[in-house]
Amino acid sequence: MTDTTIFKRIYQEVKPYRWSLAISMVCMVMVAGFSAAQAYMVKPLLDKIFFEKNQLILNILPLALVGIFLAKGFFYYTYSVLLEKVGQSVIRDLRRKIFTHIHSLPLSYFHKTPTGELISRLISDVTLIQSAVSSAMVSILKDSVQILGLLVVVFYQNWLLASISIIFLPMALVPIILIGKMHRRYSMENQQTTALISNNLHETIAGNRIVKAFCMEEYETKRFTGLINQLFSIILKDTKIRNFSHSFMELLGGIFVAWIIWYGGREVLKGVATPGTFFSFLTALIMIYEPIKGISRMNSTIQQGLASANRVYAVLDIKPDIADYPNATDIPSLSQSIEFKDVSFHYDNNVPVLKGINLTVRAGEVVAIAGPSGGGKTTLVNMIPRFFEATGGTILIDGHDIRTVTIKSLRSQIAIVTQETILFNDSIRNNIAYGDPNRSDEEIMAAAQAAHAYEFIMELPNGVDTLIGESGAKLSGGQRQRLSIARALLKNAPILILDEATSALDTESEREVQKALENLMKNRTTFVIAHRLSTIRNADRIIVVQDGRIVEEGRHEELLDRPEGVYKTLYNLQH
Repeated sequence: MTDTTIFKRIYQEVKPYRWSLAISMVCMVMVAGFSAAQAYMVKPLLDKIFFEKNQLILNILPLALVGIFLAKGFFYYTYSVLLEKVGQSVIRDLRRKIFTHIHSLPLSYFHKTPTGELISRLISDVTLIQSAVSSAMVSILKDSVQILGLLVVVFYQNWLLASISIIFLPMALVPIILIGKMHRRYSMENQQTTALISNNLHETIAGNRIVKAFCMEEYETKRFTGLINQLFSIILKDTKIRNFSHSFMELLGGIFVAWIIWYGGREVLKGVATPGTFFSFLTALIMIYEPIKGISRMNSTIQQGLASANRVYAVLDIKPDIADYPNATDIPSLSQSIEFKDVSFHYDNNVPVLKGINLTVRAGEVVAIAGPSGGGKTTLVNMIPRFFEATGGTILIDGHDIRTVTIKSLRSQIAIVTQETILFNDSIRNNIAYGDPNRSDEEIMAAAQAAHAYEFIMELPNGVDTLIGESGAKLSGGQRQRLSIARALLKNAPILILDEATSALDTESEREVQKALENLMKNRTTFVIAHRLSTIRNADRIIVVQDGRIVEEGRHEELLDRPEGVYKTLYNLQH
């Protein structure tokens, strides 16, 4: 993505706040004007007071200076606050846009993209864009306006000397441009390494139990140390470049000022210029030098912001594979059947996961899906809420192709309980009512009772207001699963997907959870995935999936009667 494209896109983010930006720019021009006035007032200070002994000017000049500083301070405060507000507003909007966009992407994207990298782009990269928008770009704009104002003063004081002096400006811009390219490269490396560090932190903190169990603390420390050393090296290289730029600008400025003093001083000695004119000219030039240095310093921040913007827009430019079709309509509540017609699916590598699935499930039927690991069981049920899109064939609910209905109305009909219980670092109340926070306490407690969670909730210090920690860390596995069942009960969706809902539990916990599941499954069209075949023996029908195909179908007893069936083989291995 070119710099021009990035600037255009950043401008689109700034556009809603353009009036605040315009006011701040006017204030910025006023600050630059008053800075130029400060430089100009050196002339009357020297010529009228120290040389001509003018009492009136002496009385007026201090008051004028106070007025200039007061006005300059007012305009500086106004533009600084407005620009910071614009910058922070842009970042707030951008973070919200990225967050919303990330959650519109399909599950396959999250399988390919590390969580830490997404966190890095949302937090670290956007923060650097903020620095570029509200600090660096603003400072460069301010400094540029100030340079123009001071150039007016120096040309007014001595146009010939100013014209000769102006040749130094291109010399100052050359290192800014060359070093800026190096800043961009190091900034990109910095952000990529920061994303790796963020991902490493996320993995090791989330998996700290495994790290400890396998005594891998030292290994993970070495791996983390390698990453932060890599980041240290990149930052150090960038620091060397930045400080070389500063030192070079100092040297260039010193040569510039020395030449002006020699040449201008000679003009004063010849009587061509007054001391006031010369010192006013010199003051303005020195004041010009400061904003030029400021532009040089801020260039690195701009380059960091552009590199980060490139990474952020790379995420925003990803088109969701699964979205509402044009003219999609809401789907009515399931009343007849769910039908798979010659459905197939493959991932990006084109290796088929499901092949020619034909299946009809009647409303209210409990269908269990069994088969060897990797056969495509979970993929099959994940296509019902369109977590994955079928690459061939059609899935119908009451005759409606699920691709022609709105995703929200489709998923509102489906409740899911998985082996990996997903709970949030919030209260029990909010976890059960997730998806509909306006549900009453009576409804929440009724769902908890039906999920056999009421008793343990009441034993907690704050009942339903107890905070359960990250991923429900303060609860046992069985308690977490019962909360997820209560959440599904409260949703009261007509379609239920149970994906290995009891496989990670001990016998006692499984017994409690199984009772809760029986309550959950009542009067619902249910898809049950289970490796533990004893838990699905009462299903209305069992579908056996192997190598992406349905190879057997029937009730538990019927499948066991088949002499060399896949289901019977799996069942015998477990008993």
